[in-house]
Amino acid sequence: MIGPDTKIFIQGLPKAELHVHIEGTLEPEMMFALAVRNGLSLDFDSVQALRQAYEFTNLQSFLDIYYAGARVLRKVEDFEDLAWAYLERAHAQNVRHAEIFFDPQTHTARGVSFDTVITGLSRALARGREMLGLSTHLIMCFLRHLPPDDALGTLSQAEPYAGHIIAVGLDSSEAGYPPKLFEAVFDRARELGFHVVAHAGEEGPPGYIRQALTLLKAARIDHGVRCLEDDDLVQTLVREEVPLTVCPFSNVKLKIFDSLAQHNVKMLIDRGLCVTINSDDPAYFGGYINENFVAICEVFDLTNRDLQELARNSFKAAFLGEEQRRRYLNDVDHYVDGFK
Repeated sequence: MIGPDTKIFIQGLPKAELHVHIEGTLEPEMMFALAVRNGLSLDFDSVQALRQAYEFTNLQSFLDIYYAGARVLRKVEDFEDLAWAYLERAHAQNVRHAEIFFDPQTHTARGVSFDTVITGLSRALARGREMLGLSTHLIMCFLRHLPPDDALGTLSQAEPYAGHIIAVGLDSSEAGYPPKLFEAVFDRARELGFHVVAHAGEEGPPGYIRQALTLLKAARIDHGVRCLEDDDLVQTLVREEVPLTVCPFSNVKLKIFDSLAQHNVKMLIDRGLCVTINSDDPAYFGGYINENFVAICEVFDLTNRDLQELARNSFKAAFLGEEQRRRYLNDVDHYVDGFK
């Protein structure tokens, strides 16, 4: 067990979160509240019964309940309340910058307009900047289990809102849906000026990471934990300083690893990869970013200097201007140097 000083250190450590799905921050209590607000019924009798359903066998078993829960999001204020709740939690854990995924296809497919989604999320982010001093970006993800033409249509819908979106990504069911299917979509996204990230190497093989890098031109890889199966790929990732947004709780909850002790995060760090720690879908996986930090410290006996490097990596990997990035990196170093 780590001592209280380490937990205090993690709590105060400035950090960025680069891999969090806003729909995955929908806590059961809010899900029930929004269901009531919107006159919807849920398949569970209570918050406790819903939480008990969060025992997943793989990524798809999680996505089934994730998409079912998201249907309570109907109105602008629903998306604003959801994002605001995450921002308050992130601020409480000393997240200084967050790059937040959202899945418009999850909502437009059931009749919720793109404008409703982006307006609600943007309102919350504006409040977060003003009231919490929390810098934020939105990353629009395409659902890879849907046809690439559907993603192209979503990209067209996003064009009028380009000023609210920093990047595009690729998520949902990975196995059987290689990045190469979406090459044209990402070509168009880059033409429009969006940065590019992609989920790869979680359930899918290392070859999916290669495709994300070479075909989609991804600036960072979300998850990427299976890269260690391909030594040449690891060398490429290290040489090109490609960040990995690793999500320890998620990987265990979705059975990528049987336990946290079997997770390869320490091996990734030791190989010199640019590892960041993130929460993914914290409402479903049992903890937000600090809980992930604490857990890997307990298992892998990380030092404060290790944690400093992980925090620095998060700002290095973020889509920030250089002046803002330097300011955050200085904040990390000053905090570590001054910690007693």
